[in-house]
Amino acid sequence: MPSVNSTGDEEPLLSGKRQLYNEADSDNEGETLFERSTSNERNADEDARTRLTYEEAIEAAGFGSFHWLLLLVCGWANASDAVEIVGVSFLLPTARCDLLLSSSDMGLLTASIFLGMMVGGYMWGYMADRRGRSRVLVVSLTVNGLFGGLASAAPWFWLFLLLRFISGVGVGGSIPVIFSYFSEFMPRLRRGAMISALATFWMAGNILAAGLAWLVIPRSWAHFSLGPLDFQSWRVFVVLCSIPSITSALIFKLFMPESPKFLMEAGREREAIHVFRQMFRLNMRGKGASFPDFSLHVNMKQREHKTEIRQPCGRLAAILKQGLMPVRQMFDGNLKSRSIVLLVIFYCISFGYYGLWMWFPELFARMEAGGSPCANMSAGSEQRNRSCYPVNTVVYEEGFFIAAANLPGNIFTILVIDNVGGKLLLSGSLLMSSLSVFLIYVVQTKTQSLVLSCLFSGVSVITWNALDVVGTELYPTQLRSSALGFFAGAGRVAAITGNMAFGNLVDSDCAVPVLLVSVVLLAGGMAAFFLPRSKQTELT
Repeated sequence: MPSVNSTGDEEPLLSGKRQLYNEADSDNEGETLFERSTSNERNADEDARTRLTYEEAIEAAGFGSFHWLLLLVCGWANASDAVEIVGVSFLLPTARCDLLLSSSDMGLLTASIFLGMMVGGYMWGYMADRRGRSRVLVVSLTVNGLFGGLASAAPWFWLFLLLRFISGVGVGGSIPVIFSYFSEFMPRLRRGAMISALATFWMAGNILAAGLAWLVIPRSWAHFSLGPLDFQSWRVFVVLCSIPSITSALIFKLFMPESPKFLMEAGREREAIHVFRQMFRLNMRGKGASFPDFSLHVNMKQREHKTEIRQPCGRLAAILKQGLMPVRQMFDGNLKSRSIVLLVIFYCISFGYYGLWMWFPELFARMEAGGSPCANMSAGSEQRNRSCYPVNTVVYEEGFFIAAANLPGNIFTILVIDNVGGKLLLSGSLLMSSLSVFLIYVVQTKTQSLVLSCLFSGVSVITWNALDVVGTELYPTQLRSSALGFFAGAGRVAAITGNMAFGNLVDSDCAVPVLLVSVVLLAGGMAAFFLPRSKQTELT
């Protein structure tokens, strides 16, 4: 069996029609070395091909232009999800007047997209493990963008809420699947840094949403009438936020191949080799290399498993049983302990991050009176009586700065995660996030609150990046998207809980939800110590 290593920058050596190679060496420029070797004498006319594992084939395809293009495409999809989620928070200071929203209604609105993500996360993840990654991404991104855009024309709060929920169903599918899809193209030694680079596009989505809100919502030119509907500037903002998802769906539909790891697990060897050939062609462009002849170790389990639902015991019951099978596998055997720990971590970070992040624009609107958002308990009644127009531009400016504060955390993750490992970064960043939130409550000035909010933003993004890497490495291919979808769904429950807690308590006792976020993040940081070590592990 050939082995795969990373060494120098030799040019590919290809000799003979039937060659066996036991080394596939790639450098930073994507060059690959294939050496011919034989274990015994073979006839010249015998058709002998080396059978490669997935990791060996990935190394043989090299590393270069294909992976950077893949990063841009998947990154744009990741950014589009961020725009759709975070965009809701920037609506609150103005949409509350047009839709006549109370603080509880605003909590329900921010929770609606997470409710949809909870419903869609496991469903789409399961379909991606059974039907393919790229197909699910096209559908989920289309649902996200289409219904997110339609929400802009909703004249009533209940309809706006419903459309945001359906949009969330689409977001719930694309977030876990995009990381499974991307990781399955990456060589083992580069996987951590590249997944961290993909996660930085979430920051790009945050900045894009904040920048659009800053440019569009306060402007009078974005206010016009559309029949009986008074199309305020925040509705224009909603339309613009749907464009990234739609364009991303088109790119995946027209240009992107299926994951080679999924194809191998599905027993589709010829299609998997075709994908490896595409990767090799782009990575080796201009280097004079030829694609070698090889076969793959494929897995027929998925193909055989599909026939099980046709048993006469009832199709619906069989489908439900099969659909829940990945969850049973996740919490069985040697996967049980890691699944429990990840469930706790996903809940803690989602409750803390989304519970606080989605309310930053509203909290900063309250800080305009001076001091901490929780310093004056009469602030809630004052906010309910304040006018939404003219729009306070400072709120969106501060939101932009907090989103941009993700950048140092993203750079730090890319530089150190392959050396330090995701487990240590995950635990440390959760503990730091907990401390920064506690200090937000303690400080008494608006400037101090802004600085600590930026610190929370920069540190918490390290948590998400590390979690993206750890989550993809701890589960086998046939469970990867289902597991990430399940945990994402659990995280949405936490996000809903966090947003409802803020919506119901921010007026009466603001300190309670803020301190609760700090405690929950602390619990998540402690739980991360119990995860297994997964640095630079091979995907199974």
